[in-house]
Amino acid sequence: MNSLVDIKSMTLEELTTWLKDQGEPAFRARQVFQWLYRGVTSFEEMTNLSKPLRQKLVETALLAPPQVARRQMSQQDGTVKYLWRLRDGSCVESVLMRYQHGNTVCISCQVGCRMGCAFCASTIAGKVRDLTPAEMLDQVLFTQIDSGAPVSNIVLMGIGEPLDNFDTVLRFLTLVNHPDGLNIGMRHISLSTCGLVEQIDKLAQYELQLTLSVSLHAPDDETRSKIMPVNRSVGVEKLLETCRRYFEKTGRRISYEYAMIDGVNDADWQADLLAKRLRGAPAHVNLIPLNQVEESPLKPSRRVAAFQKRLEGHGVTVTVRRRLGGDIDASCGQLRRRAMREEQ
Repeated sequence: MNSLVDIKSMTLEELTTWLKDQGEPAFRARQVFQWLYRGVTSFEEMTNLSKPLRQKLVETALLAPPQVARRQMSQQDGTVKYLWRLRDGSCVESVLMRYQHGNTVCISCQVGCRMGCAFCASTIAGKVRDLTPAEMLDQVLFTQIDSGAPVSNIVLMGIGEPLDNFDTVLRFLTLVNHPDGLNIGMRHISLSTCGLVEQIDKLAQYELQLTLSVSLHAPDDETRSKIMPVNRSVGVEKLLETCRRYFEKTGRRISYEYAMIDGVNDADWQADLLAKRLRGAPAHVNLIPLNQVEESPLKPSRRVAAFQKRLEGHGVTVTVRRRLGGDIDASCGQLRRRAMREEQ
């Protein structure tokens, strides 16, 4: 089983080389590539391939579509939460969100997460493993197929830290961008990170036109280090310096995510300090009403509007994330945690 080749994680060029090594003409690679991105679940569905080639693919190549372990649909706004079961039995989550400008899917990049952020359900049981490029692609592809809703935007903000699975994420971006694949442009993709500074610098070198979202959640080291362990080795100032370098290299404005937590990061002085730290750098602050996590003592802030007004008074561009899927387990990691508890 482990010897099967993961062709869905290959670029078209790699697939061409691999098939040529199997004695197949180059044009077959594009046919196979296009079938993969139509969401086929078996090689038998690739009807314009010869029977011998289809049999050869069955024997040598991996095609392992995820199974829908659970599906929740919001009666309020049509948001759909998926829990996907992967071929090894691991589960990850995706969320389909419907907006006026199109449909966005939020996908996972790891099974679990090792970053330990206090407000996040994804990290409670730690990291199990990285996803493959194919497993990331399949979340987009099969969300689209199952829901019947064409996906125009992707957010890498599900379970896991994208920059902790750097090479896989980079390959996923290349594949999802391919004109013979899903053909989703970089400007329609947002990547969220808790702030791995070396990896942000590394990402900047590729000058991708995606949106980098940095999970900041506090402007001061004392608060941020309490709720985000990653800050203890970095610090807010160093992180923001790295973000400035990223903007200088790519020309892309950074979005700062800020989960509003009652009595922790929602004071006026923290709004003032945040505005001061972001001064002079093109930035957008996205305030996120905290989703209550059962295992966490942290509570949603009651000062979102006041905090927003304070930031705007300093000239900061601020939005408050619209809460979608309020009647389902739409916040990241919750559905997986629920399934894990029930299976124990």
